[in-house]
Amino acid sequence: MASVELQNIEKHYAGYHALRDINLTIEDGEFAVMVGPSGCGKSTLLKTIAGLESISSGRLLIKNRDVTAEEPGDRGIAMVFQSYALYPHMTVAENMGFGLRMAKRPKAEIETAVTRAAAILRLEEQLDKRPRQLSGGQRQRVAIGRAITRSPDVFLFDEPLSNLDAALRTQMRVELSTLHARLGATMIYVTHDQVEAMTMASRIVVLNKGQIEQVGAPLVLYNNPVNRFVAGFLGAPRMNFVEGIVRTADGRGAVIECAGGMSVAFSDLASPVHAGDHVTVGIRPEKLRIDNIRSGTTFPAEVRLIEHLGRETIVYADAGSLSTSNSDSGTGAFTIQIGDIVPFRPGAPLVLGFDVHDAYLFSTDGRTVSAPKTVTGL
Repeated sequence: MASVELQNIEKHYAGYHALRDINLTIEDGEFAVMVGPSGCGKSTLLKTIAGLESISSGRLLIKNRDVTAEEPGDRGIAMVFQSYALYPHMTVAENMGFGLRMAKRPKAEIETAVTRAAAILRLEEQLDKRPRQLSGGQRQRVAIGRAITRSPDVFLFDEPLSNLDAALRTQMRVELSTLHARLGATMIYVTHDQVEAMTMASRIVVLNKGQIEQVGAPLVLYNNPVNRFVAGFLGAPRMNFVEGIVRTADGRGAVIECAGGMSVAFSDLASPVHAGDHVTVGIRPEKLRIDNIRSGTTFPAEVRLIEHLGRETIVYADAGSLSTSNSDSGTGAFTIQIGDIVPFRPGAPLVLGFDVHDAYLFSTDGRTVSAPKTVTGL
């Protein structure tokens, strides 16, 4: 397959700076997933790699070859879109072999390529059917099969699962990961769904406002986000944020006072903060504890809503005057994720707590200044 290298990529539209100094290398055989909120530039970046959007400045190399000015068909890529884009009057086999027929490849070569792709995607019994006779998941596999038959250097996926229902999305995540393992192909995948990114990627690229915020393995980004944006974007439910002020600091540690009386003492910071700085404390929902707390930081709260999801319970609680960034009201909203069914009812009093070693501290400009967490399971 092939590596992809983006060097100082810029993209300007009339009055709009879509991509800002993008530098990224995607290694041969890697499954890279680009994530970010709507308008962050992830689809634009994918289209510049495909050649569907021109680059304002910078260089793009595929397989160590400069393809910046080349047409899409000459770049050695195949793209799978959000829409299946199948021809309704053609059979599955004809759809899958369409690109090779347009390239005027020999009939025997086309048949061999279609048969191989169908076997990989478990579509052997569907080859004579029309798209209308297939399920949504089967149609998406046909679209992927059309890409496989071309034997590209790089596969590009632009939110290919967003039109599927929840069960099919889960199934297709498994199938795409299995496909990547079988082909050993270089794949670049764009999604707004951070669950897809966490479950499929060998590396995640987080974008925001046309810039790369952080690149790394899923668990590395989840446990050690470089800033508040990445911390809030990765994770479902999202991280809880509490606003505070540095009361004392000695270079290595700091005591953070939060409105509502909560105090958090960090003893081992990666970067110093200073007395009077406005900072943010972050704690993931699964790290918050309910009642029977013998150590760590604690504060009172009240149950607002409970969601029983079977394997876990999500508790939404109000913590009075604590200043948070977790709701439109800006005060007291916390999300707690518990691996059990809890008997609390709305309005019930709680005591919430957490260990400071599980918490994060973000500086005034959003950088993570708390010490890195140890990442296990890699």
